[in-house]
Amino acid sequence: MCNVYEAAPLDYLDREWKSFIDEIGDYKAILGPRDNGPFITAKRVAVGQWGMIRPGSPERVAKDAHGRPLMTNNARTERMATAPTYRNAWKHGNRCLIPALSYNEPYWGADGTPWRLAGLWSEWTDRASGEVVPNYTMLTQNCDAHPLLKLFHKPDPKLPADQQDKRAVVPIERADWEQWLSGTIEEAQALIKL
Repeated sequence: MCNVYEAAPLDYLDREWKSFIDEIGDYKAILGPRDNGPFITAKRVAVGQWGMIRPGSPERVAKDAHGRPLMTNNARTERMATAPTYRNAWKHGNRCLIPALSYNEPYWGADGTPWRLAGLWSEWTDRASGEVVPNYTMLTQNCDAHPLLKLFHKPDPKLPADQQDKRAVVPIERADWEQWLSGTIEEAQALIKL
């Protein structure tokens, strides 16, 4: 789904979230998986790896059985409560907002104000060095029923049309930011909609 997005600039974060910003590190404007990017929790603005790190993982980048890196920069909303990489973050309310100007399917009619996309965050500690690595993932949802979003991405020829499982990010409206960041699981779940 979304493997490239444009992060909101630092001056925007400073203007909009000044009281939440301690000292955050640098980040690129255009981000890909495992790049460092900004995210907003209920208590702070942080910069961390875009791609969740599975709790207890001996490495930052988990690999599949064939040695290929697992892509954890997007988390399916249907599995966030049960998938090993995301379930603790979801269970403990580690929700975040990801300030994004656009993602790899940009909408050209936008007003220039960064979106807030739903995400989850965590901290991982490198066993060898003790380094604490903030990390986050962008949530995606099925968009097969959306008239425009269902047209994105090449169809899988092995699947029937009603089982394509097209994905879209989860935008959070300004009025709902506090509910997403600090509400109950049920209140947060209610905000996941096309």
